[in-house]
Amino acid sequence: MKEKGRNMLINAKATKVELMSMAVAARLEAVRSAVAVPAACGPDIAPAPARGGFVLVRNLELLPVGDRVEAVHRGYGGRAAIRQADAFDAMLAAAARRKQPSPLTHGQISIGRRYRDLVELLASDGTKLSSLEASCGGPDARDWMDRRLAFSRELEAMRRRLGVGPVMVLRRIRPSQRHRDLAPGERAPEIFTRRDLVDAVCLKGLSIKQALKTFRWSDSGRNCRAAMEALSASLDAMIGYRG
Repeated sequence: MKEKGRNMLINAKATKVELMSMAVAARLEAVRSAVAVPAACGPDIAPAPARGGFVLVRNLELLPVGDRVEAVHRGYGGRAAIRQADAFDAMLAAAARRKQPSPLTHGQISIGRRYRDLVELLASDGTKLSSLEASCGGPDARDWMDRRLAFSRELEAMRRRLGVGPVMVLRRIRPSQRHRDLAPGERAPEIFTRRDLVDAVCLKGLSIKQALKTFRWSDSGRNCRAAMEALSASLDAMIGYRG
């Protein structure tokens, strides 16, 4: 009787271990599937779970083909590249699912990405040296400083055109419509600036709804439309357009 009970216990433990192994294998397979690189990119790009979401990029060039000009894919070996997906890609995908036009123009999206790249580059480009072997310096120190100053001037020009004032289109919304119901002790929605909105979308990668919640605003349809209008106008201002 004791031997039978011992065998049952061993079988139960073995079954549990087998189920756990199957669950781990299923999770690993899900991770592999999520980070799988499309065949159009070729075998040189390794799958990386920490990479996050990405989109395919095709390097196109306008070349003469016969008596006309066509966009020709010029990627190495005919392959596509990848880049990290951002908040703008999410906006474009959401608009495509709803069969609606893009909420932002190509120029607005480009200046938003340029702003993000400049901020990240200047935040990480604090020193010219990349290794101890190069500690003796080099003749390109002046070129590095000139490049950094040029990037700093470009970023400051964007921020100067953006300004520090509040988002007027959102400021005109009545306080009673900025939130639904405040819980006891909860702070009222705050008036945020155009730079706050641009930083939330371009640098933090937040959607319009997430940005509104960050500033304790209701993510109602009216507020989302007003915030998108404010983001569009802010990106135009960074380009240099005067509304």
